[in-house]
Amino acid sequence: MIYELRTYTLHPGKQNEYLKYNSEIGRKIRGDNYGKLEGAWTTEFGTLNQYVHLWGYADLNDRERLRGELAKNDAWAKEYVPKIRPLILAQENKILSAALPLKPPADAGHLYELRWYRAYPGKLGEWIALFKGIMPVREKYSKNVGLWQTEIAQLNEVVHLWAYRDLNERAAVRGKVAQEPDWQKFLGASAPLLLDMKSVILNPTVVSPMR
Repeated sequence: MIYELRTYTLHPGKQNEYLKYNSEIGRKIRGDNYGKLEGAWTTEFGTLNQYVHLWGYADLNDRERLRGELAKNDAWAKEYVPKIRPLILAQENKILSAALPLKPPADAGHLYELRWYRAYPGKLGEWIALFKGIMPVREKYSKNVGLWQTEIAQLNEVVHLWAYRDLNERAAVRGKVAQEPDWQKFLGASAPLLLDMKSVILNPTVVSPMR
């Protein structure tokens, strides 16, 4: 199983128009027939005017085949793409392999935090091993949704996704985790392995399976 994380930066003021076309036209045409939509969000903090969507495929060959079939879909090519293309300023994608199984929340009513860390060359595996080891401590406070490493795009990068009820819960959880001695030990061992850390807060869109 591989995942594709796509981020579209929209022209300022065009997000609502994009989301309308996406929900009323794009999703109805595409469904899950050309890859499985795992989640779709807009950015709340971090870089604004972005639409972030996560797709699942059996493997790279499956992705190539399905995207080729999608490109040949007349409704997609003629009814949807011409409407959204002028709204998009930039596109980015990452091909990811799962370091932990994807675990979407069972219910709705969440916001999400997407975090991605770049490790020094040769250090990503070590960081992931440390992170997996500390997960029982971290998940006492909130559950991890997904953990991946990049296979195509920026290398030496780990991506992880977390769900919270709201920003107050996020702040409370992170405050409690910071008091854990084992977490402090993890930070001491893992932080020197990292070159860069980024995060965005995401709100689910109406088409998102993760809500």
